[in-house]
Amino acid sequence: MISKDKAAVSATDSLAILVSTDNHLDHVVNLTTAAFAKGKKVNLFFTGKGVLLTIRPQFRKLVGKATVSICDVSFRANGLHGREEEVPGVTMKNFATQAKNAQMLAGADRHMVF
Repeated sequence: MISKDKAAVSATDSLAILVSTDNHLDHVVNLTTAAFAKGKKVNLFFTGKGVLLTIRPQFRKLVGKATVSICDVSFRANGLHGREEEVPGVTMKNFATQAKNAQMLAGADRHMVF
């Protein structure tokens, strides 16, 4: 039998964060860092103008604290094609479609949108 305290913790073990704006990277980093410190699994999906945040120096602070996926179509649409290797902590497999976004949201206990 699971104790009440343990059940409460397991209900909030994962957090999905959708980033579709090129603002608030500091909030995304701080929230991810805090959730990671509390032992939460964090998944990030960058889409729309949010992909522009992936080449900012502060983005590096997310490495190792979250699973990061980037919308490939948005990355290209925002003129970043050819700069994939500049994004710290990701490989080409991290560039995905919106199906990855839907999968991330469906599998999370909680989600936020920026």
